[in-house]
Amino acid sequence: MAWLTKPSGTQEIERRDTPYLTDALKKELDDKYAHRYPTRRAMALPVLHAIQHEYNWLPYQALEEAAEFLEIAPSELLDTATFYEEYFTQPRGKHTIWVCQSVSCEVMNEAAITDAIAEKLGVRPGETTDDDKFTFMKVECIGACGGAPCMLVDEELHENLAPQNVGGILDKVKD
Repeated sequence: MAWLTKPSGTQEIERRDTPYLTDALKKELDDKYAHRYPTRRAMALPVLHAIQHEYNWLPYQALEEAAEFLEIAPSELLDTATFYEEYFTQPRGKHTIWVCQSVSCEVMNEAAITDAIAEKLGVRPGETTDDDKFTFMKVECIGACGGAPCMLVDEELHENLAPQNVGGILDKVKD
């Protein structure tokens, strides 16, 4: 069997002169989280959230800067960022749509919701619209089983969906 190789070992990291993890952001993170965690390493998730909230994704340069700030290896932070579904290491749309695909939502016809969104936006789950307005994702569970089927649009929960009402929800999303 041949070994499959991946490009991460030779990947070029796009760099910019201005750091992603600015001194102001470092201070904010230290003030907000350092006293709550036993080590800097333990602050990894809040740091990733803060960077992604600021830039809408996690550029590799930002991950390197954050790893230095957290006093861990960049590979450890990349492992963390790629383990969780809510972190993006590639640019995404301005708005993210998350459709729940848990058992509850599946039983309540989540597939029809997924199809309605795909038809409305012209993209399938995992893709971003050409205008970079929406990234469409499926997630294992949103935790709103009582309102199945459901979706998140950015951080706003929409429950008890029907295929005919998802288009109206997406039309209301502001730029």
